[in-house]
Amino acid sequence: MGEPRRESEVAVVGTGIVGLAVARELLRRHPDLRLVVLEREAEIASGQTGETSGVIHAGIYYEPGSLKARLCVEGARELYAFCEERRIEARRDGKLIVATSEEELPRLDELERRGRANGVPGLRRISADEIAGIEPHARGLAGLHSPNTGVVDFVAVAEALAGEIRGAGGEVALGSGVEGFASGADSILLRHDGGETRARFALCCGGRRSDRLAIAAGAPREPRIVPFRGAYLRLRAEHRELVRASVYPVPDPELPFLGPHLTRTIGGEVLLGPTAMMVGGFAYPGSWRLAIRHRRAALGELRHALSRGAFVREAARLVPGLDPSDFAPGPSGVRAQAMRRDGTLVDDFVVHRTERALHVRNAPSPAATSSLALARLIADLLDEELG
Repeated sequence: MGEPRRESEVAVVGTGIVGLAVARELLRRHPDLRLVVLEREAEIASGQTGETSGVIHAGIYYEPGSLKARLCVEGARELYAFCEERRIEARRDGKLIVATSEEELPRLDELERRGRANGVPGLRRISADEIAGIEPHARGLAGLHSPNTGVVDFVAVAEALAGEIRGAGGEVALGSGVEGFASGADSILLRHDGGETRARFALCCGGRRSDRLAIAAGAPREPRIVPFRGAYLRLRAEHRELVRASVYPVPDPELPFLGPHLTRTIGGEVLLGPTAMMVGGFAYPGSWRLAIRHRRAALGELRHALSRGAFVREAARLVPGLDPSDFAPGPSGVRAQAMRRDGTLVDDFVVHRTERALHVRNAPSPAATSSLALARLIADLLDEELG
């Protein structure tokens, strides 16, 4: 893999889609910029970017006027254009959000209000009779249909971004996990597995390690990253006709997870999931406070993780024809979720500054969808620092 360059103007830590998008944006603005991207793994996008089901979100869920709402709508539009220009397959298969009980109808109303306020293209409220016209095997009292929701292989997008970075003279150094920092008067030293790199400024997009990297550079200890393991089930090939595109439940507004949903991926598989089991951070007081506050949801996630039948029964509320025998084990991954000490989950982007470094402490969904728009925002901050 070779030793990364020892001198650089900007060092980016992490080859997730956000880090790569920012590196590309900086090189587009400053073609002569000396830039290196440092990655601890042997492949790019091997963390959260490579562990998603590939959904391109349309912007329905987020509070109107919020940063997430704006970046998601802008980011989806730019991502589709990016993929079209580079001949990366991205399908607008659509998403159907289904209310299956009277209690969920007010929450569906709120999602419709948010989606319309956010300018989600083509969003449509549908009746119970119209559901089958979109998803023949789905059932519910009412639904929202988002034709602009799509799917893509985000690893393919990340690889394209990395290719553009290399083509513009930047370096992507794999096997170079950053372990520490030392700030000087006019530079920052990054100590990594490949040696040391001195830069004018560093951007850290460390995903699951983002809090440790930030703290090592002198940032506040909060928020902390608590890992949630998400596991999917894979619908067997002979039953894939039960789901045309994506079928989602009405989410719990108290939690930043969308609930078990069915997604036809860019490769044609249908995945059910993910679960959301907290798998670490138990020494952190916020973890216990979260578990106690949402013990009912936590017990539900435990049931889903331990029992395929319980998990599939949840999905069968949306698509009644589903049976546990229709599924096989699917992929899994770990989501890096920022948490405050009081046990509340951070549901927005968090960026901290330290001396000569900027740290993306929380980049929750829809970060992958929003990556190109988010990159501009972060690049603006870096331009201020670089003068």
